[in-house]
Amino acid sequence: MKSAVETLSPTRAKLTVEVPFEELKPSLDAAYKKIAQQINVPGFRRGKVPPAVIDRQVGRPVILDEAVNEVIPKKYVEALQEHSLTPLAQPDIEVTKFEDNETLEFTAEVEVRPEITLPSYEGVEAKVEDIELSDADVDEQVEALRERFATLSDVERAAADGDFVVLDLKATRDGEAIEGAEVSGMSYKVGRGGMLDGLDEALVGMSAGDEKTFTSQLVGGDLVGEDVEVVVSVSQVQEQELPELDDEFAQMASEFDTVAELTEDVRERLGRGKRLEQAAAARDAVLEVLLEKVEIPLPETVVTDELNARRQNIEQQLMYAGLTMDKYLEDEGQTLEEFEADLERRVRDAVAAQFILDEIAKVEEFGIDQAELSEHLVRRAQQSGQDPQEFANHMFEHNHIPDLVQEILRGKALAKIVESAVVTDASGNTVELKNLRPDGTIGEPEAEAAEGAAEEKTEE
Repeated sequence: MKSAVETLSPTRAKLTVEVPFEELKPSLDAAYKKIAQQINVPGFRRGKVPPAVIDRQVGRPVILDEAVNEVIPKKYVEALQEHSLTPLAQPDIEVTKFEDNETLEFTAEVEVRPEITLPSYEGVEAKVEDIELSDADVDEQVEALRERFATLSDVERAAADGDFVVLDLKATRDGEAIEGAEVSGMSYKVGRGGMLDGLDEALVGMSAGDEKTFTSQLVGGDLVGEDVEVVVSVSQVQEQELPELDDEFAQMASEFDTVAELTEDVRERLGRGKRLEQAAAARDAVLEVLLEKVEIPLPETVVTDELNARRQNIEQQLMYAGLTMDKYLEDEGQTLEEFEADLERRVRDAVAAQFILDEIAKVEEFGIDQAELSEHLVRRAQQSGQDPQEFANHMFEHNHIPDLVQEILRGKALAKIVESAVVTDASGNTVELKNLRPDGTIGEPEAEAAEGAAEEKTEE
């Protein structure tokens, strides 16, 4: 076999491959054997039909096509390896020359991984915002805890914001009830939002036994986004009574004896969360600085596929949340054009980041062991809410393990650049980034220590 490569662009290559007819013989033999099992010829047992008879019965061209279809994928892979090319998509293959007993020639155009000249990735400097934790943040969390232990009592008055009502809903269009667009006996907090546009406005001022009709749009089903008539009736109006914020409440709602201790714990937990958010922002900032130092040509096919995948994921999430795209854009204060531009920018940055992290992992000669793969499988299963064993079986059955291995290697490359980086906040304080996990997430020092202690205990 002979092959040559032509660079069409930094991310696309064209392979030209020549295969001598002699190298097709194993595939021809396999083709004859396969077809011999499929045809019935008088005087011959199934599978024992001679090639000459098969040629007369089904035609030599059929055999040649079968052999060519088998040999091309093998020779394509050999050509990729010969020229050290990493394909990123399925190739466009064209047979340019082939006759019986003559050399087979074909071309294959394919998106390939671009060559990258890595910049220095040691000691990257980046900045992030300060951690902001106010008394109002703490009060909000304490108030949310009080609401968890609140009680509801019926009141003989009209509903107001913050009250709870027990309601029935029924949507109709042109006087016909819409199947699946009704609820009964549901408890709802007035002013909460997130259900139907116009519902909260309709409920304010309604008393037990009242009924009202308003126009809204459904967020799911066949009539999503279309105007419908909604009838809401209220059977109960309830006032929420919060427990007193005192030591007795602290003892009931937590393991603490006093409100002061409870409040301090809330502040500490919020602080840990803020530090994790800042560390994640620092990680992204470091990677962004590194990406600015290098030009990475991006394969448009890869970008397009990733864009489509993310759009589909966003649409699914909105559907599960009961939101339309228009409502989401309205809440975010974005136009569709702004949303698309922002999504494409983030996708291009993500694809470029993958390329640079892959290159760092290659330069650093990172590897992984079975324990790291098992831990990553468990973590991914937990993130998707699946049973770890079922998730692992699915990954193996569908040949996704190489993808998981690449994720781990990218995590190690990310840890390499982040842990040597110098990141400061707006006030000039150094941000601690020594707890980056292999999958790229950042763990709390206390949690890391606890995990280590648990592992040591298990080993004992």
